[in-house]
Amino acid sequence: MYRIALLTCLLTVSLMNQVSGLETVTGKYGDIVEIPCNNGRVVETEVTFVKWKYDKDGNILVKHRDQNATVSSDVNYKERVGIKKDFSLFITQVSMADQRTFTCMVVGTADILEYPVQLAVYKVPSQPQITNLTTVMAIGKLTTLAQCRSEGANPAANITWFKNKTPLMTDGAAIKITTNVVVDKETGLSTTSSTLEYTAVKGDIDAKFTCQVQHIKSANVDSSPLVFTVNYPTEKVNLQVVSQGPFKEGDNVTLKCTADGNPPPSSYNFYINGEKKTVNSNTYTLTNVTRENTGEYKCSLVDHEDIVSSVAITVEYLDVALSSTGKIVKKLGESLEMTVDVKASGTTEVSWKKGNAKLNSLPKFDNLMYSDSGVYECVASMADLKKTLTFELVVEGSPVIKNLIKERGLGMTKVLKCVAEGFPKPTVQWSVNGSNDESVSEPGKVTYSLTIAPNDNLTVSCTVSNVLGSDIKSINVSSLVEDVKMDKQADQKDEYSDQTVMAVGIVVGLMLAVLAIGVAYWLYMKKFREGSWKTGEKEDGSAEESKKLEENQSQKADV
Repeated sequence: MYRIALLTCLLTVSLMNQVSGLETVTGKYGDIVEIPCNNGRVVETEVTFVKWKYDKDGNILVKHRDQNATVSSDVNYKERVGIKKDFSLFITQVSMADQRTFTCMVVGTADILEYPVQLAVYKVPSQPQITNLTTVMAIGKLTTLAQCRSEGANPAANITWFKNKTPLMTDGAAIKITTNVVVDKETGLSTTSSTLEYTAVKGDIDAKFTCQVQHIKSANVDSSPLVFTVNYPTEKVNLQVVSQGPFKEGDNVTLKCTADGNPPPSSYNFYINGEKKTVNSNTYTLTNVTRENTGEYKCSLVDHEDIVSSVAITVEYLDVALSSTGKIVKKLGESLEMTVDVKASGTTEVSWKKGNAKLNSLPKFDNLMYSDSGVYECVASMADLKKTLTFELVVEGSPVIKNLIKERGLGMTKVLKCVAEGFPKPTVQWSVNGSNDESVSEPGKVTYSLTIAPNDNLTVSCTVSNVLGSDIKSINVSSLVEDVKMDKQADQKDEYSDQTVMAVGIVVGLMLAVLAIGVAYWLYMKKFREGSWKTGEKEDGSAEESKKLEENQSQKADV
């Protein structure tokens, strides 16, 4: 009885001296937690015994000085508790049931003290889990996108939704976020779920949505990004020409109609030459186009024909016509003027060639010659279009012999050459037999050669003819023996002539020499007489001698 009275007294004193503050210890769910007794400031030598209890009547264990601790039979703690040297209580496998007030009662020799400690148990939440996920949003329509869930937390986790890393807030109209927290009755842990309802706009295409789990005892954790398909009606269409232009007649042209809606329409109306054609595709191909296909083309939605787009197509064309084509036959001396008619969708260039030679202008002939014959080519071009037309000019004329000559051949032969003009090429007929040959030096001109060995003098005729007429010429041809005689006579005549010329030259030279001597003598005598007159002296000899002398001088001068 005494002992009970003593304990009662000590407890009363303890309650009177108890402080009003309450210490709190935090423990992690499932771990070991240590609850201190008076923050570890209890001295063992001053204590009779220490008792740990919980709540109002729950006993855990008692520790007497110098004795082992005695654990109560409380099913909640008999397998999970212990006491340390400083009288701290430790509990293993802490759960939410352990979140209560534990009291350390210290009984000393003089008084009884109690130190209550509040145990708070926390547990970090699980990773965010996405459920009830949708895949498509429609513009202007409030749609439940997904639910974000985090389980097994204490205290309960918080969930925040983000779009492109910007937090979303409930506005009650375009955005609704509903959060719910459920506590498990067995574990006492909380599960937080958050449902996002969202009204999409066109700018939400490719937007990334995430949910973030937030907890006071852990870092924030984000879910994987969520990307939704945004459906919206078509507001406009666009018609494009897929084929590469410019287009020319005979090409294929493909049109493509695209819409800005999602999903895109599966069929379109194409307006071809004013006629509506509905196709289950977004393309339409014009095959083998002509210039009549030039114009405006349209496409529209099948169910909204007022949503329309158009594009213009131009089919380039080039038509070239010559006044004459094929083979043109003209007579020598006639005239010919070619004309070219060009019709095209743009600016063209026209060039002419005769064979491989480029001409500076369109062919025009006032007086056709054989050399004008040939193949003429007209090339008209515009952008990538090019057309070529040709004609062949043939100048015809009856044959005419322009020259008939003879030449010395090899050995005892002579070569006759008959040069003729005409087309078609004339045939030749010689009046004598021989070795024939021919050569064409230029259009309409041919040289026929005949090699003969004449034994006598003869006359040879050359006859040329074609379908338009004929011509004939003759030439005298001497034998080779007669030519040799004539050559010798010519050589003798040349020799006699040379001798005559030499004789005449000698006589003329002598006459000139005599004349020079006479002139010199005359000049001498004249000078001599003039000198006598000047001195007044008379010449020696009589007048008769003087007269004879003058006559002699005169005769010499005549010779």
